[in-house]
Amino acid sequence: MQATFSFHCEEELILPIHYNQILQGFIYNSIDQDLANMLHNRGYMIDNRSFKLFVFSRILGNFKLNDKDQTINFGQDFKLKVASPLENFCQSICKCMIQKEDLRLTDKKIYLSGVDLFMPSVNEDEIYVQTLSPVCVYSTLFKPDGSKYTCYFQPGEEEFNRLITKNLIHKFQLIYSHKILPEESIELKANRLQLNIVNYKNFIIKGYSGYFNIKGPAELLQLALNAGLGSKNSQGLGYIEIFKK
Repeated sequence: MQATFSFHCEEELILPIHYNQILQGFIYNSIDQDLANMLHNRGYMIDNRSFKLFVFSRILGNFKLNDKDQTINFGQDFKLKVASPLENFCQSICKCMIQKEDLRLTDKKIYLSGVDLFMPSVNEDEIYVQTLSPVCVYSTLFKPDGSKYTCYFQPGEEEFNRLITKNLIHKFQLIYSHKILPEESIELKANRLQLNIVNYKNFIIKGYSGYFNIKGPAELLQLALNAGLGSKNSQGLGYIEIFKK
């Protein structure tokens, strides 16, 4: 499910340019705390990897960028999109958003002004999407001295498609353990691509925004819409939605 939450702030909402961690904390505070603790501390494990199985967009709406202060002013009205294939997560965040009397983003009191729920249904082997937060694909590799480093891949590289496919298969296995795994891989072609740098907890993350033509099994394309495309979805990366050309 994909949910669009519309908010009104008592005063102008001003955030640092790199606000992913702030939004992630806001989401964890807007779901049942037992669920939040489980997702934060462990998540859903497969092949020694943790998946939170939710994704969120950038803040959507009009904004003013202040280069000097490295802040963004979103005004008083803005939107946030959140998606997950998990029914308990979707029910929890919608219930908390509607019922919670004291919603706060940083120190600002905000009010929920609307909720729009959408259940995207993919019935074909090809979709055209736009990113509402950058898509991140990476591998952790080792230097000759044994230390780790992160290698980020970009659309067009063979490894990019392979890791996108592997990531979606892991999500499929976690959610649909009783179903047969799709055999076909995912193929992506990018359009109007832009490199984005995200600073999350003082770690630099590279991702790409733009438009993607994605081919592959419908079940995996469905998961990309509901659980995010690529890695670090719960850090606000990989939110996509169908775009009509």
